[in-house]
Amino acid sequence: MKYVNLGSTGLRVSRVCLGMMSFGNNSDRPWVIDEDAAEPIVKAAVDGGVTFFDTADVYSRGASEEATGKLLDKFFRREDVVVATKVFSPMGEGQNDRGLGRKHIMAGIDASLRRLQMDYVDLYQIHRWDRHTPIEETMQALHDVVRAGKARYIGASSMYAWQFAKAQHAADLHGLTRFVSMQNHYNLVYREEEREMIPQCIDQGVGVIPWSPLARGVLAGNRSREGERRTVRAGSDPFGDSLYAAPEDFDVVDRAVQVAEARGVPSAQVALAWLLHRPGVTAPIVGATRLGHLEDALAGEQLSLTSEEMASLEEPYQPHPVLGHV
Repeated sequence: MKYVNLGSTGLRVSRVCLGMMSFGNNSDRPWVIDEDAAEPIVKAAVDGGVTFFDTADVYSRGASEEATGKLLDKFFRREDVVVATKVFSPMGEGQNDRGLGRKHIMAGIDASLRRLQMDYVDLYQIHRWDRHTPIEETMQALHDVVRAGKARYIGASSMYAWQFAKAQHAADLHGLTRFVSMQNHYNLVYREEEREMIPQCIDQGVGVIPWSPLARGVLAGNRSREGERRTVRAGSDPFGDSLYAAPEDFDVVDRAVQVAEARGVPSAQVALAWLLHRPGVTAPIVGATRLGHLEDALAGEQLSLTSEEMASLEEPYQPHPVLGHV
């Protein structure tokens, strides 16, 4: 496993981040596995050198954070692991149980730390843009979270590049903590982030930690061009259906399969290796519900692609509308 700095910070992270959304007891999502089933996957990640783990308060309404805290405590000293979580999505029925207002951020970080059983998180991220709250209020609240020692750094997730620039400008203007990372929607099937967001992140020294690096399993073959659903996740993922439904998406999938077959490896490894070769990318966030998923992620991190293979993988891509910001 290789290790790199997260953007221009001094925080060292593994080049694969394990997404913890798939773990948690008593989830209402049929593809989420409980803590006991997740433990061997997390252990394999640790044995493979993964030190970077990402969750969110909204994943299974807190159960993912609870599982994350318990599982990581079995394998790491707190100083040796990088833990990221997020705030924004509804966590209750109240009007202030959501969004990026000061009240919800302050309540959200305390609730996340209780569930994680930690004194701080390494990276506290806003899960989306909040059009109902002035960005100055959000940045001030996040700055106060850092000043209170409850987070070491702050990050953002899917939004327009102009919104991200506005947030960073507000931080600079008022002497507040800047975002150090961008968790955006980026993979072989969806590359619109290459137009504005990723160049901005490279220019500003912001780490890019893409979500859905395998297009919610599409690049691993979990569904077919004809609409067949081959996994429980693929059959119960309306969000994924909204992201990956165009016929041209499967032209990209077919090309990944061709390159993978020529290499004698699964297409998931090729798709992840492609992402790790792209400019600006720090650590894709990879989900796993089976050991094989994790093994493919570790192998993909070690796989080198030629310039010809990269060009071949990229050739079938067609422009998309903006997807994943809401």
